[in-house]
Amino acid sequence: MIREAIKEHAAFDSCSLTVYAKGSYANNTNVKADSDVDIAVQCGDVYYWDEASTGTHTPSSYAGVWTPTKLRTELEAALRAKFPGQVDSSGSTAFRIKSSSARVEADVVPCFDYRYYHSGGGYREGAKVFKKDGSSLINYPAQQLENGRAKNNRTNQYYKNAVRIMKRAENAMVVAGVHREVPSFFVECLVYNCPDSVFLESTWAKTIRGIIVHIWDGLDGPEATTSPERWLEVSECKYLFHSDQAWTRADGRDFVKAAWNYLGFAS
Repeated sequence: MIREAIKEHAAFDSCSLTVYAKGSYANNTNVKADSDVDIAVQCGDVYYWDEASTGTHTPSSYAGVWTPTKLRTELEAALRAKFPGQVDSSGSTAFRIKSSSARVEADVVPCFDYRYYHSGGGYREGAKVFKKDGSSLINYPAQQLENGRAKNNRTNQYYKNAVRIMKRAENAMVVAGVHREVPSFFVECLVYNCPDSVFLESTWAKTIRGIIVHIWDGLDGPEATTSPERWLEVSECKYLFHSDQAWTRADGRDFVKAAWNYLGFAS
């Protein structure tokens, strides 16, 4: 239906747009309590870029008409025409399409093609998302999808099940009032940084216990200063902990400590 909304909006007739699911739905790590689906609407007529070493990339000249403001404005118009009375634009980044009896809620994110150029040549592709206040962030949904599938295959399909168990534990703790809400993506990244061997234990109790212990021990102390020791997001393109993140190492430890007690491992 979102693709139809874009197709029916005349302003997008000459714009190259890619519409795709991302996040937990696309990665098959969603749980019922976190049932909204993230949809990216990515403009390919303009691309943003960064480079590892200044001066290694010479951009082609292109005077694009699709600015962040124009893309957001036209996307909102297209969505409101398709979903009258159901579009919430109050968020900082996404348009929330409120659910009906036939579908889940959706967060629709306008974004642009993005490239990060390496010093030795080549680049990795991602998506650049602009917030309403003009700030921006970089996502790597394709790499997240690929790495999650690879880890799931290496662990006999247990990795994604373990992510869902930890997300359900987080939701249950919030309902019970024993811990604050933790971002779903953060939980997924914490579990991703556990070694594959943890997911191959003989029982789920041993697996979840091992996940909690590894996260607790691994996040003890300050952030490492060398790259090989730092934890990564699932895409492996960004560090999990840095000054711009909405969470800290202490948040990760607090979460697994609460889960340890809530799941009865302390008894």
